[in-house]
Amino acid sequence: MQETKLDLYKDFYEINAIDPELFERFEVKRGLRNHDGTGVMAGLTNIANVHGYIVIDGEKCPDEGRLFYRGHDICDLVSADDVTKRWNFEEIAYLLLMGKLPNTEELEALVGCIDAQRELPDGFTPSLIMKDTPSDLMNLLARSVLLLYSTDPNAEDRSPKHEIDTALSLISRIPRIMVLGYFAIQARYKGDSMIMHRFIPGQSTAETILSMLRPNREFSADEARMLDIMLCLHAEHGGGNNSTFTMRTITSSDTDAYSAYSAAIGSLKGLRHGGANHQVLAMQRNIKENVKNWSNEGEVADYLEKIVRKEAFDRTGLIYGMGHAVYTLSDPRTAICRDNATRLVQGTEFEAELHLLQLIEQLSPEVFNKVKGGNKSLCANVDMYSGFVYTMLGIPEELITPLFASARMVGWAAHRFEEIVSGKRIIRPAYKSAVIEESICPPYQSD
Repeated sequence: MQETKLDLYKDFYEINAIDPELFERFEVKRGLRNHDGTGVMAGLTNIANVHGYIVIDGEKCPDEGRLFYRGHDICDLVSADDVTKRWNFEEIAYLLLMGKLPNTEELEALVGCIDAQRELPDGFTPSLIMKDTPSDLMNLLARSVLLLYSTDPNAEDRSPKHEIDTALSLISRIPRIMVLGYFAIQARYKGDSMIMHRFIPGQSTAETILSMLRPNREFSADEARMLDIMLCLHAEHGGGNNSTFTMRTITSSDTDAYSAYSAAIGSLKGLRHGGANHQVLAMQRNIKENVKNWSNEGEVADYLEKIVRKEAFDRTGLIYGMGHAVYTLSDPRTAICRDNATRLVQGTEFEAELHLLQLIEQLSPEVFNKVKGGNKSLCANVDMYSGFVYTMLGIPEELITPLFASARMVGWAAHRFEEIVSGKRIIRPAYKSAVIEESICPPYQSD
């Protein structure tokens, strides 16, 4: 990219800065957050409920975290153990999209519909994935969704049938585009081999991802079950998270489905949202490199204290993977992820690393409050263990956020449908000019 010869870079931060005092004076709720950290009420939804605290007499009080999909507790939804007959991600997709749990016939129909749409348009892979391949996989996914618009003769159709068909086609195709895109990026930028496995009809979404990703196409039932659980945990998380709110905002403008899904992918890429898992993994690598005895609580606590005091890692004072915008005492997704990972790592080389992560989760609240001098409730979020699980499954780090997007397509679709039916108004919050009005338009003075 050519740099401009004009002096447009000078004073960038000064030009765009707004006096923080003005946010307080005009009671601006930055990030659509109240002063106590609770979210500003921006809408209603029947799709999911993220519960992490209760409000008593106007005061936010910590509570055990719970996550409900259409009124069903996530802990109940992923409790099935029979991996040969039941894949929870597809079942949850039906629940979120159709508003109820499916019977056997309904689930088989949805699975068949998703399975039938994995094929990409003719020439899509060589001309749109392998040509001018961007270096970032999330950008490739967003571009691919926009390019699929051109292959849809009814792309501007807003009817329920077209909306559902479009959503199902993307839920089916994004995992395949993700894997093909990953290998295209590896081939272009790292000189690796371009592996292009065909999908195998009849496989679940989790099986399809593992089958296409692994050179020998082999995986165990336990591995596929673990990935299926991760897809379930990432499928939906209420209307207030950034990418879902982006989806609802874009949808409220009455744009096409492809533009809306692409925008949501762009939001999820952000380092403060889905992309945060990269920071968690980087911090965990840093701890493993600097703590000699991973099982020594004192040694782990001492290094965590250095992190909080901004003396170690990235000097931000943050323990990545700890804390959440809604959850206070616990994140239900964390417990599900950790407990299933514990069963999977038994007898493997990953046991010591999992124990280290459990120590980080256990010690961080005490260390944080010791340094900060408070008594803040602090729980591990799902990112504390999700990157570890994907690493354990042999899934490259570059695929972690795209996997998040592949699962969240379901939640985005459900919220787009709800916004189309119930939103009715373009989302248009107010922004007040930070320049004092009197300096622009002084009071009228008569002669």
